[in-house]
Amino acid sequence: MSALSPVWLTTLLTTAAAASGLCLLARHRPGRPTIVANTVLALLLLAVSGAWLSTTIGARRFSPATSLPFALCDLATLIASAALLTRERHLVELTYFWGLAGTLQSLLTPDLNVPFPHLEFFEYVVAHAGIVCAALVLVVGEGIRPGPRAVRRVFATTLAYTAVVGFVDWATGGNYMYLRKPPGNWTLLTVLGPWPWYIASAAGVAVVLFSLLELPFVLRRASLRRLLQPRSRPA
Repeated sequence: MSALSPVWLTTLLTTAAAASGLCLLARHRPGRPTIVANTVLALLLLAVSGAWLSTTIGARRFSPATSLPFALCDLATLIASAALLTRERHLVELTYFWGLAGTLQSLLTPDLNVPFPHLEFFEYVVAHAGIVCAALVLVVGEGIRPGPRAVRRVFATTLAYTAVVGFVDWATGGNYMYLRKPPGNWTLLTVLGPWPWYIASAAGVAVVLFSLLELPFVLRRASLRRLLQPRSRPA
């Protein structure tokens, strides 16, 4: 599906509106209303994960090479659900960095081969838009900020998961996380060079994007340290 089609542009606008509404709710109505909204979003993400797996198996087209939930967004869906329900710091960090550095790219350049209103279209949209909304509402809306060295932790987790997926790709002949070849549609990977060099390039891009996403919080912590430093009195 083209990222510039009317249906997809409407999807992006709807996602932006939903994320803005959830962030405003979290800021102005903390407590029960926000907890309820986060719980609904978490259950929606879990439901779409289950729906994707059940429809894949039910259609009798299950294949280890294509049907296992090993794409990064598959894991991010579960991580985002857990972060919304528990608000645990590392889960929030993973949701924030993966959601805005990775899943957002999948929304802007969709790898989707079915039209609206196919069920797979809704599964793709709800999962990816839900992760982005979760990242924004937890960090921007609720103010759960990434801690010091968050980029190191998230990047190390990403590398570990990539190694696991690489083994799965080798064992099944699959292309999870596009480690064997880039997607058919144009994405950021398209301009990062041929295989396998685009994998190293993507890792570098991830570090840059993670660092940019962390920068506001690094600057905020530095500003707070300066304010809290005792001022020397003139002699």
